[in-house]
Amino acid sequence: MFRHRQKQRAHERSTEYASCKDFQEIFAEDMAGLHQLAFLLTADHAKAEQCFVAGLDDSIRGNPVFRQWARAWSKRAIIQNAIKTIAPVPSRPGTSDASDAGLQNGNNASHVANAASWEPFERFVFVMAVLEGYSVRECSTLLGCQVQDVIAAKSLALQRLAEKPAEKPAIEESDLKWTARLVRAQVA
Repeated sequence: MFRHRQKQRAHERSTEYASCKDFQEIFAEDMAGLHQLAFLLTADHAKAEQCFVAGLDDSIRGNPVFRQWARAWSKRAIIQNAIKTIAPVPSRPGTSDASDAGLQNGNNASHVANAASWEPFERFVFVMAVLEGYSVRECSTLLGCQVQDVIAAKSLALQRLAEKPAEKPAIEESDLKWTARLVRAQVA
C-alpha cells in the first residue's frame, strides 16, 4: 500500500511538468505569434526561423518547467536565442546613425513605424519591455547591460511611437469579402 502511494505521488509530480509533447503543441498552436516574436527581435526572416527552431529545441531539451509556465518559457527561449544570435548592445551617448538623423529632421515617419529598422538594442528593449511585459530589471539581466541603458532605450522607443502619425490600414477587397461572409455566418 505504501509503495502504491509513493508511485502515485511520483506520477503526479511528473505530470506537473511540461513534457516534450506539451512544448510541441504550444509551438504548433502559437507558431505565428512565436515566429512573429522572433522576427521582431531579429528583423531577419532566416534568423527568426533559426531562433524559433532553437527555442523549440531548448524548450524540449532544457530544464524541466511547470506545465503552467510552458508558454512563457517558450517565449523566453526564443528571446534568449535571439539575444545570442543578434547580441544587441546599447549605443553610447553621442553616437547616432542615419535613422536617428532622419527622425530628428522629421523626414521619415514611416521609418519610425517600422521597428525592424530600429537599432537592435532599442528593438529588443521595446519588444521585451513593452510588448512582452518584462520588467526593466529582467530586460537588463537578459541583455547583460545596466538598468539605465534599458530605461533610456525604452523611453526612446516610446517617444518614437508617440511621434508617429496614426495611419489607417488599407482594407483590401478580399478582406471585405471575407468579413462579409463571417458576418453572414454569425447571423445565421
